[in-house]
Amino acid sequence: MTELRTATPGSGPASDPAGGPRTGAPASGDSRGGGARARSLWETLAATQARFPVAQVALLFVTFAVGAIAIEGFGSYNSVRNMLVLASLVGLTAVGQTLVVLVGGLDLSVSGFIVAGALTVTQLAEMYGWNFGTALLVAIVGAGLLGAFTGWLCNRLNIQPLIVTLAMSAIAVGVVQVQTGGAQSGSAPAWLSQLSAPVATTFGIPMPPVVFLWLAVGVLMWLFLSRTRTGRQIYATGTNPRAADLALIRTRRIWTGVFAFSAISAVLAGVILAGFAGSVDGSLGGPYLFQSLAAVIVGGTVFGGPGDYWRTMIGAILLVFLGTVILGLGFTIPDRQVMYGAIILLAMAAYGREKKLSSRI
Repeated sequence: MTELRTATPGSGPASDPAGGPRTGAPASGDSRGGGARARSLWETLAATQARFPVAQVALLFVTFAVGAIAIEGFGSYNSVRNMLVLASLVGLTAVGQTLVVLVGGLDLSVSGFIVAGALTVTQLAEMYGWNFGTALLVAIVGAGLLGAFTGWLCNRLNIQPLIVTLAMSAIAVGVVQVQTGGAQSGSAPAWLSQLSAPVATTFGIPMPPVVFLWLAVGVLMWLFLSRTRTGRQIYATGTNPRAADLALIRTRRIWTGVFAFSAISAVLAGVILAGFAGSVDGSLGGPYLFQSLAAVIVGGTVFGGPGDYWRTMIGAILLVFLGTVILGLGFTIPDRQVMYGAIILLAMAAYGREKKLSSRI
């Protein structure tokens, strides 16, 4: 027969004569408590980062400080003004890309529509004797139709936007080339060049008009995304498309409108870039495709949300500051591209640690 022993205080291996835990024995919840505190700290930081791009702003100040210390003249007014002009050009090309990323897509047609818009208001306008307003209207209508078809097709047939937008980029440039007989060159009018010339002033303020235009766009985008019903529907569509459908949000219309807006904004950015460059060729939009996407992601807007256009603006400034520092320290443009790619990978790795919004709704 098995002998039953009565446990007495102090007889257990983990108790002292007073009946409590033996001195020196690890409390069972200590390790779990440390892990819980670490998770709590990470969740607090992630929640703060979700509300405001703290990491991006901190990196922006660090980058500026390094540039001001290491590069002569980096912190001067003229230098900052020139960098803000470049950042505004990147930011304006990323307006539509921000909305596309918010709904969970990707727009690779930005470069094509930039070239198409720039050629339309320069070479096509000269060939057909159009005034600037007419040429701009033609470019906007054409881009809107092509962009709307892209969004409708991707949503209707569940096709990756990566494929469709890449094809649409070639179509946009090809349509213009057919009209120009294959030529891809044009000259911008002088008044358009003044819009983004670094030495230009705005109502006596020594800052080019394009910077104030960019700031105005930022305010309008903030009002649109945070204060309108359509803006909230864009967030809902990107967060959880199925839940948005069940909430009677017409997600197909959202996709159609967002891609149409992205195409139109790229055309308008192309017009401004034509003035900045002074002339237009087929390579005008190439650098801005990558930079527009990099500004969105580095700024903190991820596929399907969260995010907003203010983050994209911070991302654009950060990219320009960082790129200037890299070149100023003696690195090359390919080195800068490698650095941009590494930053994007790090940003996506950090975002990947957070739960998807769709799992929280």
